[in-house]
Amino acid sequence: MKRTGTIVIGALLVLAAGGFGQAPPKAHLPVLTTSAGQSPDVETLNIVMEEAGIPHDYCDAPTADLVKAGVGLADRKSGPGFHVEIGTDLAKFPKGTPYGTVIFAIGASLKGMGASGLTLETEEARLKAVLDTCRKNKILIIAVHIGGESKRGAPKSDNERMIDAVAPFADYIIVTKDSNKDGRFTAIAKARNVPLSEVDYALGVVDLLKQAFN
Repeated sequence: MKRTGTIVIGALLVLAAGGFGQAPPKAHLPVLTTSAGQSPDVETLNIVMEEAGIPHDYCDAPTADLVKAGVGLADRKSGPGFHVEIGTDLAKFPKGTPYGTVIFAIGASLKGMGASGLTLETEEARLKAVLDTCRKNKILIIAVHIGGESKRGAPKSDNERMIDAVAPFADYIIVTKDSNKDGRFTAIAKARNVPLSEVDYALGVVDLLKQAFN
């Protein structure tokens, strides 16, 4: 999913943070942003990262090996259905430096997956491999769901499968209130005993990420 355009959200951003008595975990640079489901929500995440002033690498569909390769993603180049942008400060974190954090924007798009040559099944398998790599290498996993009700659905639907693939393995979950109207993310966070933060609007994530990476 290629990063494009500028999103303007003209609204008062009011944070409502949860976490069941836990503070959000300390996030560490360098950081990689990516998609879980290839929806345009990852574009919003990247805009949030820019607004927060957090340099980052981006790849829409990295393999486990690319994540293990660290900063610079082994010099992979963008091509049809595959997009890479290297924004990490290479003076501080040279190419090959292991990532400290990977942030997943959850939201399914069959069109986006098709453009990347993925199916629901192969996207789930890719995500599992990437998440396994993060856990084995002690890379912090942040799951972000900012698509609201439009990126939710019935059990076993495309969007719910992407939530199943990532959220239960996250160290920190950030959602908009509209994404969590049914309390599903609250239940996942409680079951895992991990922090959950809610925001009214997507750009409310800016302050949360500033705090996490402070």
